[in-house]
Amino acid sequence: KVVYTNLHGTGKRCIVPLLKQLGCNVSTVAEQDIQDGRFPTVASPNPENAPALDMAVAQADAENADLVIATDPDCDRMGIAVRNKATGKMELLTGNQTGCLLAWYRCMTVKELGIVNDANINHAVMVKTFVTSPLQDAIAAKHGIETVNVLTGFKYIAAKLGKYENAIPANLRGTFRDLSEQETRALRLAHSKYFVFGGEESYGYLAQDFVRDKDANVAALCLAEMNAYLATKGMGLLECLNAIYEEYGFYKELGKSLVMEGADGAAKIAALTKTYIENPPTEMDGAKVVAFRDFSAGNLTDAEGDSIPAEKMLFADLEDGRSFAVRPSGTEPKIKYYLFAHGNPGMDLSTAKAQVEGSIASLWAALEADANARMA
Repeated sequence: KVVYTNLHGTGKRCIVPLLKQLGCNVSTVAEQDIQDGRFPTVASPNPENAPALDMAVAQADAENADLVIATDPDCDRMGIAVRNKATGKMELLTGNQTGCLLAWYRCMTVKELGIVNDANINHAVMVKTFVTSPLQDAIAAKHGIETVNVLTGFKYIAAKLGKYENAIPANLRGTFRDLSEQETRALRLAHSKYFVFGGEESYGYLAQDFVRDKDANVAALCLAEMNAYLATKGMGLLECLNAIYEEYGFYKELGKSLVMEGADGAAKIAALTKTYIENPPTEMDGAKVVAFRDFSAGNLTDAEGDSIPAEKMLFADLEDGRSFAVRPSGTEPKIKYYLFAHGNPGMDLSTAKAQVEGSIASLWAALEADANARMA
């Protein structure tokens, strides 16, 4: 049972008949069905923002639905809320959490169905951005599937898909766009790379090759199917996520920004970014920096040996397993920080959550103090 809202956008046209065809009991938020560029029922039609899902969550409670799916107006990003079986309440998941669930489901099912097997697993790949949860890397590795990290922006994931298509022999590739998914999958597994899953932390996911951008249509389909699959196991999506944490360790991501508005804001951001490049940190929050990558130099390569385009982003790995990235926004007067921390597999989940959340909060406090010192 799913409650869906397209937040006055375009998603209902495909997603609702798609879910019904799959066999879902799906209802929509009537007040938000109509396409309206004024978005009259929300302050912002952004599924990353919790208030945008308020009406759908209230309807899910009234209808006792398991799942809320919301898509942004052009239906490329998806936000969700899932029912906590222990408390009975709906809980919103982050883009990283949703991506980890979908990555786990895709990796598990392509192997369980025999699509990816010992003979062709070297031709399977997951593609994600550097600032998306490393739990997805761990999930893929556990299944024997390679992960390739790329810069922020789905155009970089799309470029990889184009590369994999072009690696197919020309005499076979000529009909690639006219073939079925099963036929192109066979070609990729035999001659190139089969894209299992990809995504970015900002609520964008992709689970097939024939769309070359983040796609909320197929993300909604995958999630509804996963929810139904888990129901046959007596689980919900939140319980599955906790089971993943217990197996791989609890992972926590935190996004923060320092806003610098005004006429001199851009100059301040540029100056702060420059200090990281010229004087990279050697320690942070009491932990030694064991690796520091400056993407602005344009001399780095990815897991496949392809050159990574130059971008003003810096990434530091700490000795204790935590890491952080720094990236000035290209569209807003802010400099963005991405923080990552995780616990060890097998730890008591409540204990692990408290430790990891404490350590990531401590890391942000140290980063903020360091940034203020650099600006001073």
